[in-house]
Amino acid sequence: QVQLVESGGGLVQPGENLRLSCAASGSVSSIHTMAWYRQAPGKQRELVAALYRDGSTNYADSVKGRFTISRGGAKNTVYLQMNSLKPEDTAVYYCNAQQISRYYWGQGTQVAVSS
Repeated sequence: QVQLVESGGGLVQPGENLRLSCAASGSVSSIHTMAWYRQAPGKQRELVAALYRDGSTNYADSVKGRFTISRGGAKNTVYLQMNSLKPEDTAVYYCNAQQISRYYWGQGTQVAVSS
């Protein structure tokens, strides 16, 4: 079992930055991928960024060059640095951890970008 706790969401103006954090606990040694997903009202959940065990990353086209996914020093915390936020980034952001046969989800954190 893996437990995920997100933090760092909030209300910001367009162009501002936010950093989301996801602290993982439990069977973390068997996680091969950590990722951030988001779900806007009326839309499907979509992948924002993924960080793989080998250190490689993958980003949605809509966030490339603005968002950065990284791992904390203890390697049990994953961050999503979001720069130059746009209104269309407004969504609930979910941390995700993947083992070979199972996905785990955090409770979600709201990000709202509005002037």
